Amino acid sequence: MAKPKPSAKPKSEPATKPKPSAKPKSEPATKPKPSAKPKSEPATKPKPSAKLKSEPAAKPEEKPIDKTSRPLVIDGTDHIAGRLSSNVAKLLLQGNRVTVVNSEKIMISGRKKSIVGEYKQFLKIASINQPKHGPFHPRKPDTIISRMIRGMLPRDKPSGKAALSRLRVYIGVPKDVKPLGKIQLEKTKIRKSSALYTSVGELGRYVGWH
Repeated sequence: MAKPKPSAKPKSEPATKPKPSAKPKSEPATKPKPSAKPKSEPATKPKPSAKLKSEPAAKPEEKPIDKTSRPLVIDGTDHIAGRLSSNVAKLLLQGNRVTVVNSEKIMISGRKKSIVGEYKQFLKIASINQPKHGPFHPRKPDTIISRMIRGMLPRDKPSGKAALSRLRVYIGVPKDVKPLGKIQLEKTKIRKSSALYTSVGELGRYVGWH
């Protein structure tokens, strides 16, 4: 007897693997925007309170100068010209009447050669177009000293003009000054050898005086 053929086993379909379920894409978490800070208004600086303008202090009234009072008579013998002139200028601005005598004996610091040479160069300063209009340079001892004192005063102001009007400078000693007495300023006198100084009288003789 023929053996029955074994029945073919039905081919089983391969088991399909279940596809993994797609994970739902999570939307990116939106970062919360920082809340805008309210802009604070700039603090307005308090305006400085306007200072009350103080009224200018009233100037003390100048005492009227007694023209009949005795002037201060200063003997210029062996006094240094610059120091003497500055002290006289202070006395004039204080309201004093000052008379300087023996102006030709006032001393200038420096050797005779250098002092005379510098002054001769100073005399050359003049106007080319109109020399008759100045400048005019002093050559006499009294005018040299008075010009030096004038340079130390505020001559463009009324106080300086008034101070200059109270100044008198003389060569020698006038007769009307003798009985009034003379004073000397010790701080302005020369303290070295007279060879280191030149008198205003010598300077005047070299530049045209006499």
